[in-house]
Amino acid sequence: MKITWLGHSGFRIEIADQVLLIDPWLHGNPMFDESNADAATKGATAILLSHGHFDHTNDSVEVAKKTGAKVVGIFELVGHLGEKEGLETVGFNLGGTVSLGEVQVTLVGARHSSSMAGLGYAGTEAGFMISGEGKTIYFSGDTDVMADMGVYQDLHAPDIGILSCGGHFTMDMKRAAYAAKKFFKFKTVIPCHYKTFPLLAQDAEELKKGLPGVDVVEPEVMKAIEL
Repeated sequence: MKITWLGHSGFRIEIADQVLLIDPWLHGNPMFDESNADAATKGATAILLSHGHFDHTNDSVEVAKKTGAKVVGIFELVGHLGEKEGLETVGFNLGGTVSLGEVQVTLVGARHSSSMAGLGYAGTEAGFMISGEGKTIYFSGDTDVMADMGVYQDLHAPDIGILSCGGHFTMDMKRAAYAAKKFFKFKTVIPCHYKTFPLLAQDAEELKKGLPGVDVVEPEVMKAIEL
């Protein structure tokens, strides 16, 4: 399995027979060098969208058309993109699980907001449980701490947590560490939704200090983490 950060909340995940792009924001992302766009999206089989905000969806249509990847996410959001842009989509809702080849993706709740220019209400915000190669990744999406995380641990027992933790728009490092320690038994935690703008956290030291015994990996853009 390879997990590659695309800056902000964007990831490329190579798992089993799939290449998944999560919330790819490639143009206008202060952390991403646009010259790497082709490498970031090469071979993509599916694009997973957590919610409708521009910093998560702006490049989804272009990437889907270029790669032929299906767009996967909450019913209202991907249904709108499919109807408007003629994309292949897989729309589902919280608690639902879809199979993408040898990978299973479950849509789980988040606590944030979700809207999109030209659409308004973009369905509810969400996260993902992604299972393949005998491992499960929890991608939190943009969220605060929530008690539902305890249910997600009981049902999915994720090994890897990709957690929003930059503060201001999502939980901060302290709250993310609390969530990981209180509700989960992660072996590996990868922070995201930080460093992008000055008002967000610029490092993950507080997260590391709050999770002794957990491998907290600060990602580097376009540098694959192999797990």
